Amino acid sequence: MTKSLMIDPAEMRKKGTLKLRSIPVNQYQKTVKDEVGNYTKDDFLAIYHDMAAIRVFENMLQDVKLKGSWRDVAYNHRGPGHLSIGQEAAAVGQAFLLDANDHIFGSHRSHGEILAKGLSALRKIEDGALDALLRNYMGGKCYAAVEKKFDPNVAVPTAASATQAFAMEYLIYGALAEIFGREAGLNRGMGGSMHAFFAPFGIYPNNAIVGGSGDISVGSALYKKINHKPGIVICNIGDASSACGPVWEGICLAAMDQYKTLWDEEHRGGLPLIINFMNNFYGMGGQPFGETMGFQMVARIGAGVNPDAMHAERIDGYNPLAVVDAVRSKRKVLEQGDGPVLLDTVTYRYSGHSPSDASSYREKSEVDAWREQDSIPAFAAALVEAGVAQESELDAIMSLAEERTFKIYQMAIDLEFSPRLDLMVAGCELEKCMFSNETREKMEEGREPEVLIPLEENPRVQQIARKSRTGVDENGKALAKAKVVSLRDALFEAVIHRFYTDPTLVAYGEENRDWGGAFAVYRGLTEALPYHRLFNTPISEGAIAGSAVGYGIEGGRVIAELMYCDFMGRAGDEIFNQLCKWQAMSGGYLHMPVVLRVSVGSKYGAQHSQDWTSVATHMPGLKVVFPATPYDAKGLMNAALNGTDPVVFFESQRIYDVGEEFVKGGVPEGYYEVPIGEPAVKREGKDLTILSIGATLYRARDAAKILEEKHGLSAELIDARSLVPFNYEKVIESVRKTRKILLTSDACERGSYLHTMASTISQLAYDELDAPPTVVGARNWITPPDELEEAFFPQPSDMLDAVNEYILPLKGHKAARVCSVEEKLRREHLGV
Repeated sequence: MTKSLMIDPAEMRKKGTLKLRSIPVNQYQKTVKDEVGNYTKDDFLAIYHDMAAIRVFENMLQDVKLKGSWRDVAYNHRGPGHLSIGQEAAAVGQAFLLDANDHIFGSHRSHGEILAKGLSALRKIEDGALDALLRNYMGGKCYAAVEKKFDPNVAVPTAASATQAFAMEYLIYGALAEIFGREAGLNRGMGGSMHAFFAPFGIYPNNAIVGGSGDISVGSALYKKINHKPGIVICNIGDASSACGPVWEGICLAAMDQYKTLWDEEHRGGLPLIINFMNNFYGMGGQPFGETMGFQMVARIGAGVNPDAMHAERIDGYNPLAVVDAVRSKRKVLEQGDGPVLLDTVTYRYSGHSPSDASSYREKSEVDAWREQDSIPAFAAALVEAGVAQESELDAIMSLAEERTFKIYQMAIDLEFSPRLDLMVAGCELEKCMFSNETREKMEEGREPEVLIPLEENPRVQQIARKSRTGVDENGKALAKAKVVSLRDALFEAVIHRFYTDPTLVAYGEENRDWGGAFAVYRGLTEALPYHRLFNTPISEGAIAGSAVGYGIEGGRVIAELMYCDFMGRAGDEIFNQLCKWQAMSGGYLHMPVVLRVSVGSKYGAQHSQDWTSVATHMPGLKVVFPATPYDAKGLMNAALNGTDPVVFFESQRIYDVGEEFVKGGVPEGYYEVPIGEPAVKREGKDLTILSIGATLYRARDAAKILEEKHGLSAELIDARSLVPFNYEKVIESVRKTRKILLTSDACERGSYLHTMASTISQLAYDELDAPPTVVGARNWITPPDELEEAFFPQPSDMLDAVNEYILPLKGHKAARVCSVEEKLRREHLGV
């Protein structure tokens, strides 16, 4: 346990000098002639073939973007095309030793990495398995298209069989069809140029966000390490991404000491991860070297991470054999448990940041100087000089690449041959991809979860067993908090159940292990789980969420915790650009079994007490829930942890201690689920509907009691429970009866999701309403200190004021504070 790591003041205050490890720079100096005998002729030709295939592919895309045609065949490609012409040796050298178990993640400039990794992987798969893999992928659309045009009589010098030759065409066509947005693309046209990938060959998501793979890849490596999966992970990002928070956060999470000090022997050792900076010396038009950064050499970053300096090394990415050598040696480091590793791979792109910028930020003489050392002709000359191949053989390979790509180009631009998905029809394919909507008790069958003690011996389980399952006695009077199964207890029961069911499940975040989580939901898990299933992370919210994305992409289930809802801002990209999008951008191939726990705070003021449900619900692809009772908390957490979709799970700190007061019999001991998307009527009524989100349920109940006792009005109280998805039928049914509705939550009123719900209700039940749906939210202020919170968050009096002012006059009602139309206009005018 972490508390056993003694921080000795005598040691910490001792005088000394910190010595940094030296970092090798371009140490590989062998020639092709030196390597003859270490590589076969087929190996050398495969390297040349793959570089040529990438160069032809990207030259074609450049012509299409700049000229609107290739080889006089016109095509208007409206999408992006970030090219890596010049970087072929770095991509091919890296991929040479990798197979499908080795996973690469990339950037927005990854066409070359996709082709290099795919061409290498397919050569290592037995023909029968390779054919079955391609034939069954995504319903066989890509396979069927390639099969129509494939000529088995065309010899491919670097393919050992017709199946491999077919697979090469499949890979190139699938990538180009994806770039052009066609259904037969690798991701059904839903990823496009910057997001294309092909997981069966170990090519994992490429990312349009600069540095976006910097923390996602860490989650992939975590999955391999925790679940003993073969292969390594390589994160390919540009040198300019070294300035991005997710990259640095990802490195910190990847290099945690606990992997080598606290985890059990079976799991001890560093992550199998290479952070590879494809160093082409530019980020857009800025130069990290000498201008926008201060490290001079990217490899130097490793010196600041751990005593091993991440085994950092600068390598010559213009020499494919130097890159092969580096991957071979660094793989040994990873296999010894000494990862992660940092590589600074020197390369250069001849094209601009994108084809449209014309490289206006750099001198032509610089580009020409790099072109003079172009890796493709240089490697070809070296092969000839070493007697490995004749010029005619290499010319034939280049010619084959040209003709094959031209055929594939014509296939991909033909709308009849390569149609796009029809997104105009109801229930279109993209709609189906937004959520997987599957249930899986465990993400990997055939494995038992790794736990430390039997469930029944857990002290927290035993403690909960002595509590009342309901929060009220036989007379309906509330029991003491310490004697009831609270909302936090209910969450614990759901979480620990899944830990004893799903062997892939992990939970991590800040203060997760020994403290039991910031709000004691996890208290009792420490005794039950080994370190690799429950651990603390750095204070790196981006990496916590981003690594959860990578872990989920790989097929594992994870609960990531951000403590406070407010901290979602520090993980904004990971939640709103990554977590919610990869299922759809994969064309439905990927699943994302990730539960992101966030709490809505109280008493901690402006930066710790916000309700950001509206932000989460605005982003398509996230399921969003907010239980307010112990029964619903356990049932919704069970449902979230049995699903395969990303769920943002909101919890209110105000009600962690409440017992179950609405469901007769309280919280069941056994397993049950509350369906995500179904609201619940907590109190029946006939004169007014109140729809509540989160902790306002209890204040809305108080308001309903006052309406009944003082005004003779019967209010029906509905707890939303879920926000996305949401079944409106129960609400509309209530409105048909009451003809009036008030909506309330702790979110600031302006832009609140309640307004979306109110608008939807108006559309669906316009003729049933006698008054406009009225929203009561928090004030459009910062959250004040605890002593003043009642003036900020909606109180029962605010709900009564709103009913009186906008829905139904209440005889004898005296407003607690001004709530008139004039007052609303005044505040809106001021933006408060």
